[in-house]
Amino acid sequence: MSRNRKDNDFVLQAGILAAAGIISRIIGLLYRSPLTAVVGTLGIGYYQVAYSFYTIVLLISSYSIPSAISKVIAQKLAVKEYRNAHRIFLCALGYVLVVGGIASLVLFFGAGWFLENEAAVPVLKTFAPTIFIYGILGVLRGYFQAHRSMVQTSVSQILEQIANAAVSIGAAMLLIESVMGTMEIPGEETLKVTRATYGAVGSALGTGAGVLTALLFMLGIYFLNRRMIYRRIARDSHAYLDSYGEIIKTITLVVTPFILSTAVYNLSGVVNSKIYVDVIPGIMELDSTAAYNNYGIFSGMAQTISNIPVAFASAMASAMIPSVAAFVAAGRINEAKDKIGVAVKSTMVISIPCAAGLFVLAKPLTALLFPSQTDETLTFAGTLLMSLSLSVVFYALSTLNSSILQGLGRVNTPIVNAAIALTAQTLTLFLLLRFTKLDLYSLTAANTLYSGIMCVLNQWAVRRAVGYRQEFTGSFFIPFLASAFMGASAWVVYEGVYLLTESMRISVLPALAVAVPVYFVMMLMLRGLTEEELLAFPKGHLLLKLARRIGLMH
Repeated sequence: MSRNRKDNDFVLQAGILAAAGIISRIIGLLYRSPLTAVVGTLGIGYYQVAYSFYTIVLLISSYSIPSAISKVIAQKLAVKEYRNAHRIFLCALGYVLVVGGIASLVLFFGAGWFLENEAAVPVLKTFAPTIFIYGILGVLRGYFQAHRSMVQTSVSQILEQIANAAVSIGAAMLLIESVMGTMEIPGEETLKVTRATYGAVGSALGTGAGVLTALLFMLGIYFLNRRMIYRRIARDSHAYLDSYGEIIKTITLVVTPFILSTAVYNLSGVVNSKIYVDVIPGIMELDSTAAYNNYGIFSGMAQTISNIPVAFASAMASAMIPSVAAFVAAGRINEAKDKIGVAVKSTMVISIPCAAGLFVLAKPLTALLFPSQTDETLTFAGTLLMSLSLSVVFYALSTLNSSILQGLGRVNTPIVNAAIALTAQTLTLFLLLRFTKLDLYSLTAANTLYSGIMCVLNQWAVRRAVGYRQEFTGSFFIPFLASAFMGASAWVVYEGVYLLTESMRISVLPALAVAVPVYFVMMLMLRGLTEEELLAFPKGHLLLKLARRIGLMH
């Protein structure tokens, strides 16, 4: 850890953002179960496939804005150029209004070009206005992140997910009831498709409502802080003022690589869904409806759960970009290297035990979160989740290192790495689907391969960029040992309680309750965490106090 406590608070800020991200994803999981019960796995399939294309258009237009803008503004704040920082903020708003508007129109009018299945086209069109709204939201989030304050973004994420959950379920039920006249699932195939489509449209409306809610909150926060912002601008004594033309050029040069990097990095989901629901069924004359239904199980259940632990890595990445960019701008390379080491270790300390827990408790966790599904569906989703568990670690590390490279100014490197990984995973997925009977497990294999390649290439690139070598024992080996012991303990508790109750949902709760303290104790016994590292986490003083009370730290 660095000597300067203020410079180190990015771990705390990342923890705040991670906590919000995890809470948001838990809310997303909690509402996904009743939503799946309302719209069915077919409706979830239509939603998830449309969502993957919406995501890629969003990535190209607006999604990378918070990270890119936070980097540019952080560089100005590091040298106290407050007027130029605010000018960048205003120019970024103009940028997203234009680009976001064009992207929304492209998605709405080009929905039929993106999707071959007509049933999913209305869902994709419903997503279109959300892109425009998200761009403005992204600029506001990036502005506050540049000030190394993640609280505003964190609260907005939680509010976004709450509104999303409420409107998704309500709108889906309202549309199905108004169109079908009943909530009952019909027996006729055509009516099933109609019901699923309108249910998915309702869920897409929820996504837009969530983003709009978050935007209104962030606008309120900005106006509450407006006086303080302008007072600081008035005190800025720097003579040189960047022209708007220079700023637009800077934003374009910075945002474009961010967009390409993020888009290519996340393109695997779009490619995977396209191959599974459109390409392979067309080649092998398979039932398209069944493919969408299966994809709903994979993406809407197993992948949704596996994405929760990656929230910490995403939060750490968001906190890392302005921090590393500020250190590089100030020429403090050694301190930037220190932050990289701390960030990687913090991410591994969280993601490795999460992966172990998902592997050991995959089916009961799925049953707990999706109680309305049949045992056959839960078994299928649980096995898929188990096979995705390793990718959690790979995705966490590769996501973090992509942002580190961007913060270091190596914005093109993640693009090249993602393109290499995408090529390998796409070829592998097609061959597995075409010539084996792995079906959805081909998707889990492709996901793991993609994230693994990205993990190795990005880690190597960061090492070359700043000449740093990640400490291995405390960052990887000790968390692995502690996670193995934790996983074994959780499994024993689960099996023991299951023998008494014969209920997966009841048995998994004490297993989870045991897993967390066991991991914490094992990490301390194995000397995997120092006092400074404990203090860097949210509520770290309480963790340190607990560790001293049980005699594991002095």
